[in-house]
Amino acid sequence: MRRLPGIAVAAALAALTPQAVGDRTPEAGPATRRSDAPESRQAVFARVARTSGVPESVLLAVAYLESRWDANNGLPSVSAGYGPMHLVDGRLGPELRRHDTEDPRGDERRPRPPVVPAAQAPPPEDTLHRAAELTGITPARLRRDPAANIEGGAALLADHQRRIGAQPAADPARWYGAVARYPGTTGTGAGTGSAGSFADEVYATIRTGAARVTDDGERVVLRAIPDLSPPRLPTSAGLRRAAAPAPDCPPALSCEWMPAAYRRLKQGGYGNHDRYDAPRPIDYIVIHDGETGYDAMTRLAADPTYLSWHYTLRSSDGHIAQHLRGSDIGWHAGNWYVNSRSIGLEHEGYLARGAWYTESMYRSSARLVAYLARKYQIPLDRAHIIGHDNVPGTTPETVRDMHSDPGPYWDWRHYFELLGSPLTGSSDPTARSVLIRPDYALNRARFTGCAKSGTCPSRSTSSVWLHSRPSETAPLVRDVGKHPTDASTYSVYDQAARASTGQRYALAGRRGDWTAIWYLGQKAWFHDPVAMRTSVPATGRLVTPRPGLTSVKVYGRAYPDASAYPRGVPPEKLTPLQYTLPAGQFYSLGMTSPATYLRAGAFDPSHHRIIRGDTPYRQIQFGHRIMFVRAADVRVISDEDRR
Repeated sequence: MRRLPGIAVAAALAALTPQAVGDRTPEAGPATRRSDAPESRQAVFARVARTSGVPESVLLAVAYLESRWDANNGLPSVSAGYGPMHLVDGRLGPELRRHDTEDPRGDERRPRPPVVPAAQAPPPEDTLHRAAELTGITPARLRRDPAANIEGGAALLADHQRRIGAQPAADPARWYGAVARYPGTTGTGAGTGSAGSFADEVYATIRTGAARVTDDGERVVLRAIPDLSPPRLPTSAGLRRAAAPAPDCPPALSCEWMPAAYRRLKQGGYGNHDRYDAPRPIDYIVIHDGETGYDAMTRLAADPTYLSWHYTLRSSDGHIAQHLRGSDIGWHAGNWYVNSRSIGLEHEGYLARGAWYTESMYRSSARLVAYLARKYQIPLDRAHIIGHDNVPGTTPETVRDMHSDPGPYWDWRHYFELLGSPLTGSSDPTARSVLIRPDYALNRARFTGCAKSGTCPSRSTSSVWLHSRPSETAPLVRDVGKHPTDASTYSVYDQAARASTGQRYALAGRRGDWTAIWYLGQKAWFHDPVAMRTSVPATGRLVTPRPGLTSVKVYGRAYPDASAYPRGVPPEKLTPLQYTLPAGQFYSLGMTSPATYLRAGAFDPSHHRIIRGDTPYRQIQFGHRIMFVRAADVRVISDEDRR
């Protein structure tokens, strides 16, 4: 099993003591406990290991891969899993939700109203209630009490060990089959990976070790066992390998080929993607959440009347299904220019129902993205690895309905650490850009819209709110595209006035514990206290209107001028968005994009063609979303030029 690039845990952790694992803030708790203090999480793992017969290293590694040992305030994951051991409440069941009306194809020449067909899927394995049966602990306590949750997870592992006919053992290697069964997915269909991919990752974690401070201030250490070599997956584990065409995934991942539907429709047209039989330029990887479960998503991808994306990732064990070839164009981002230059990844889960994503899914996703980025030479930064919520509208009319996933609960900072490209910013304190980088565990921004009550539970988030003045009581900044007649809101679905981890903005001012950036044509202030910074200095190129221009038009795509289209091909209309970039303001440059339009619309891909123009565009971080300006309208400067 190859190690995931970028994981900052190495075999040297074998020598770590709990005191060697640094706290983020004093809130992380004292290094020692009084005798009458509650049992530490480390002690709970040790005690439960003794009483259950499950080796402590196995318990710790399974919990790390599910939750990184976090309690998450008793809130469920995006796939209804609770606590450090991710005990899944199968009675909640997956639902299919869409919270906006974006046209996923994003091509007004071929408008496609979003139709959501039925996608019945079996509920997930109910490990929460099974753990309750095995332990006698109530489901409510298993959800909210981390110690009880660990007992429930250990009972499940011991039960799996019995069911596959294996005896309890002190040797961690003899628990491989039970660990492979733990996520509750017996049919992984591993094309290039293995049915034991989750177990492989667990045992890789045991070999390297791990250590961190949890979201509730608990220091936990898994000491490395470098020489541990688990046996091969036993046939009695109840898992299977499926023979199928090889998907385009890293060899170590559990990944299978589940093709999206491609056929003509009775009512005309075809679905559910565009095929392209030649290499196409790929600049982006778009991160989505699917607003439903893995089984429902894979069924929807096989429906020609629905939409398409390239990969679906499962929460419980990080298993991946590939639906489209890299050369094919998915209908997923709501912007045809981005669709034609991107690969889309749908992750099991919900933007607002559930508080967190599993470590297994983060790791699989990061390994897949790192592999694709190498293959297509995509830089690992937030100008190229973007969320669906960073994709711009194509015309002024489409801006309001653009999607907002994966939302503020996706941990971009941790994700880029797993990618091997940590968001470090610059050591130069005079740098004139800032990189948004709050401490995810401690950053608990206010949100509404998660439930009928209108208030979201306190959760770790990757976003900061942007105000019109340096005050918490000041109104949020305006977004004339998202809110043409009303104010920005604190809704979890409203990204009009917030910046996200990894995004770089030009510094516009500082006042006390507040920092201002240029955002959507205005100064936007966010709380950035010296004692707990939510940004770091950053360097990089910026753009500003060229001399003589009072403002510059902003676009949602980089299409060629009309003169670039050959005879018989109607030119795409170049419609600026409702925003402008005023003189005297600066915005971070992500890349210089050639003017291109991939003309599709025919079932036979031989009719498709890429039209290239001579007008380059600059991609900028203009608000929460990326946008484009004509290169001729702006000048590019470095941070040094502004000093």
